[in-house]
Amino acid sequence: MVFQTETKPDHHIFTTNQEETAATWSLVLSAVQISHHIHSTDNTWQLWVSADNELRAIYELESYFTENKDWPPPLPPPDNDFTPLLQPPTILLIGGLILFFSITGPWEDHSLWFVQGEGNGQRILQVGEWWRLITALTLHANTVHLLSNCFIGGWLIHFFCRITGTGLGLFFVLFTSGCGNLINVLVHGPDHTFVGFSTAVFAVIGMLAVLTHRARKKITGYHFLIPVMAGTALLAILGSSGEHTDLGAHLFGLLCGLIFGHLLGSEPLHSMRHSLVVQCIFFLLFLALLLGSWMLALHP
Repeated sequence: MVFQTETKPDHHIFTTNQEETAATWSLVLSAVQISHHIHSTDNTWQLWVSADNELRAIYELESYFTENKDWPPPLPPPDNDFTPLLQPPTILLIGGLILFFSITGPWEDHSLWFVQGEGNGQRILQVGEWWRLITALTLHANTVHLLSNCFIGGWLIHFFCRITGTGLGLFFVLFTSGCGNLINVLVHGPDHTFVGFSTAVFAVIGMLAVLTHRARKKITGYHFLIPVMAGTALLAILGSSGEHTDLGAHLFGLLCGLIFGHLLGSEPLHSMRHSLVVQCIFFLLFLALLLGSWMLALHP
């Protein structure tokens, strides 16, 4: 195999068993206009140059390989060393929402559960009943509302907790969606009422968009917009139509998810997910926030 031939060479200077290396030799010498010849036999490639160009060819090749010794830089190791200590309790979470709906029933004005637990802008802003931001997530207007949130939300939360771990994941789902509900109430004012887990679903979409993107590359420049655009597309597809759709809850849940997704992807939270103690602490915080909110709602 011949890469380049101009004048008949007569000095052999290098030998390799890699064709790629031989091709690199040829490119380097061609760039500096040194006549050369590469002769291949079996799995061996030999570089030949004329006697007049021997020292110059050796210098050019050694300079090239010295300058490019550490190039290209190694890719960062894939973030695949994390395995949740416990499998995400997806079935328990979905089962819990369905079981709770069987107790509370659909949204009715006279229902104790909805009177005390629905998201009520007036009670939240004027009375300070902040726990409604959490309790409203566990209430649903009807069966269709419940099943859509369970199907989409359960699937998303399962993969989210596979990345973050169960305790850390569940706490951030609850806390982030509560923040989304708060912003929605501040925007809509005291006349706004809401129920449903969909704020949490879109919070998870936002956090997943950021975490999965950060796992592939460092976000710089326009790369920062990729998870934002992905989340916005899902918002347009899943969360912008329907009789009982609360677009504000979906939008602000998504935005809070994008913000807290960056927090989850940074150190030290990203490394603390390996700790069983940390996961247990956050799981207990999740239970305390959820159960404590309902205790305050039923016994203010």
